[in-house]
Amino acid sequence: MSEPEAAESRTAFWLWALTVSAFAVRAACLLLEPQCGLAGDEASWVALGTQELGRPNRGLSPFRVHLVFYPPLYPYFIAVLHRAFSSLSAVLWAQAAVGALLVPAVARAGRLAFSPRVGLLAAAVVAFYPDFVWFSVHFWSETLFVVLLWWALERVLRSDVTSSAGAAAAGGFLWGLATLTRELTLYLAPFALLWLLRGEARRLSPRLSPALRRALAFALGLVLTLLPWTARNAIVFRAFIPVSTMGGSNLWQGNVPLTHLEIHAALGDIEDPVERDRQARKLAWEAIRARQPGWILEKLAEQMPEFWKAGSEVLDHVLSRAPCRPLTAAEQKALEVAVVGPYLAVLALSLVGLARAGPSPGAVLLLVLLAAWNMAHVAAYATTRFRLPLLPVLFLFAAAVVARDPRLAPLRGWRVVVLAGLVALAGLVLWPGLEELALWRALVGLPPL
Repeated sequence: MSEPEAAESRTAFWLWALTVSAFAVRAACLLLEPQCGLAGDEASWVALGTQELGRPNRGLSPFRVHLVFYPPLYPYFIAVLHRAFSSLSAVLWAQAAVGALLVPAVARAGRLAFSPRVGLLAAAVVAFYPDFVWFSVHFWSETLFVVLLWWALERVLRSDVTSSAGAAAAGGFLWGLATLTRELTLYLAPFALLWLLRGEARRLSPRLSPALRRALAFALGLVLTLLPWTARNAIVFRAFIPVSTMGGSNLWQGNVPLTHLEIHAALGDIEDPVERDRQARKLAWEAIRARQPGWILEKLAEQMPEFWKAGSEVLDHVLSRAPCRPLTAAEQKALEVAVVGPYLAVLALSLVGLARAGPSPGAVLLLVLLAAWNMAHVAAYATTRFRLPLLPVLFLFAAAVVARDPRLAPLRGWRVVVLAGLVALAGLVLWPGLEELALWRALVGLPPL
């Protein structure tokens, strides 16, 4: 066996080992975590899967349910497994297995954007990262969504490296499935298309170029995946609704001082879901226009600290929603170390990697995703949960630093200034949320909350 073949074999072994380990960790969490009540969005997702899609004489027919506010894929994921096994535990076991598949997706994407070593290092973080483990064994759509999104990215990167229209079509299909889980992905698809088409503006040939074929294959895969649900919405609600009507409410909520419960109450008198969506979008754009010209600056100041703060949905769930018993002060501090510590470590390393990022195509796509997803939640509203799809981007840039990847430029000249700016920005973003941490309050002498 040649050295390249031996290296390939070692990489494959470690990737399988990490994937199996990721499932084992999630299975252990599922078995050992105390059985507590549902909290947050969990109750809504379970109700959609077991009641809305589980009513007698309806079956799973999309024409017999009124599902339109929420994207459909995760409710159907719950419904199908619950019907097949008559158990919600089966849903969580399947979800734990799906969650482990994020490991090879990030590893392969990292290999294409950087190198096999970078991909493996980032995948190792994914395997054991507390937030990914926790979401895998709770009823949230994030696990299914993030896995689909990163396999879509892996296929898009693969299509570019291998000039494969088939891989691009598979990327569009997976991107469509991710969109049916979280609609925001639809509005990021044009960035993937433009990335696939980069350089085409300089071509004068009328012939269909390989890049254009890949872009068309991606678009076709995406459209054909979304088309059945969009057609269903047109038939049932007599309106053009590509996926769901959640976006209007989220946009309005993010631009007015109202909670999501108050938003729903304000729209509660409108029975028609299509008219309710139109009203939410109208009120959202009115609120945005009323906050001009300083709207974007205000939103950056409001949402960036919420998006990137030193916190986690795990802490919000365990401490704020309190589905189980209250934690002691020592337990709360230990949980903060276990959950927030890895995030801060990865963030610090990733800032170095971002400052040293080179112009490689794969890195550019990841940076575009990072910026676009971040700004989408600045425009609407942000929580720590919404950054979950971006965390593997940070893992990859952090892993590139640890692996001393040659695609990273030396840290000198203007890149030092960029790093200093990123560190300053991170400090501004992290600072407001530190006082929410019991450990930080103890370290600086503040009384407990």
